[in-house]
Amino acid sequence: MTVRSAFADQAASCRALGSELTARVVERLGTALQVSQGPVAARVLGWPGDASSRGDSVPLRLAGALHHLVLSGRAPAQAAGYAAGDPSAEVMLAAIAANEEMVMAWLDSPPQTNEVGRSAALIAAARFLAGRHPLPFELLELGASAGLNLNFARYRLVPDRGAAPDPGIFLPGEVVLSPLWTGEFPEAEFMVSAAEGVDLRPVDPVKGAERLLAYCWADQAERLARLRAALAVAKAHPVPVHEDDAAGWLQARLADPAPGRLRLVYHTVAWQYFPPDTQAACEACLQAAGARASATAPLAHLSMEADGGRGAALQLRLWSGAYQSWSLGRADFHGRWVDWQPAPY
Repeated sequence: MTVRSAFADQAASCRALGSELTARVVERLGTALQVSQGPVAARVLGWPGDASSRGDSVPLRLAGALHHLVLSGRAPAQAAGYAAGDPSAEVMLAAIAANEEMVMAWLDSPPQTNEVGRSAALIAAARFLAGRHPLPFELLELGASAGLNLNFARYRLVPDRGAAPDPGIFLPGEVVLSPLWTGEFPEAEFMVSAAEGVDLRPVDPVKGAERLLAYCWADQAERLARLRAALAVAKAHPVPVHEDDAAGWLQARLADPAPGRLRLVYHTVAWQYFPPDTQAACEACLQAAGARASATAPLAHLSMEADGGRGAALQLRLWSGAYQSWSLGRADFHGRWVDWQPAPY
């Protein structure tokens, strides 16, 4: 896929995920960028690897940099275009030229959205597991970014079944998730006794808050508000996210069983970015630890990942002396909807 094709493809994905503004930003830049415009354009158009969302996500790197310019007040003309939902290519190119060094630095790192809406599926899966093993959970997240989804037990899930959901009484700043829900809703309560994650480039949810907000699409006010609330929760209840390779870290964590706990290893739209060797090593680690698991020290693996179908597939495996696996259904990549249809597989 060419770089310009990557921009067109990303624009289509943004539209499908409900952000017309980001689609226009990406689409217009993908057409307007020319090598002669300066180092940013030359670097983007000459990108040496896979520029698409299945590789280095170059369009979203650039879109994140531009949103940061708006949030930080560095590009007032662009901010006005964003507010109108219709930023021109000329205004965006001018903002890039005026902030070249900063934009170049943003291109160095892949996007890290740490989408909190995915916690809706995590909460439902935890309830599903708790109905089978009512033990305290030890959470281990792979590709955890800032660790916001390690706090899912602190969020409120209020499924929307087609009418406006009533969240009841909740505290100001509480993270309330209200995805459009189809299927049954698991009711079992669960408790988390420990939580930690791993990421090659972990983001500090306090120092890196501006970066996370910049990667959240500017015309999605509900997502931005939810992210700000989750960042506040993370500040009050920090969870460790280690800078490490997922495979080695997971092997160390699963080296010994944890009697009296249900270990839940999970990842959400992260697996596709792991190198094949890392994927294979993580799977071997899970199989080896699963062979040592028991009813008093069970191990579960939850995957929320793209498989070419609508949204992400929700798959759960459980080792507890015996082995079980379920397809739990599907969920939107940003948590806008969950189709909960658990069935053994």
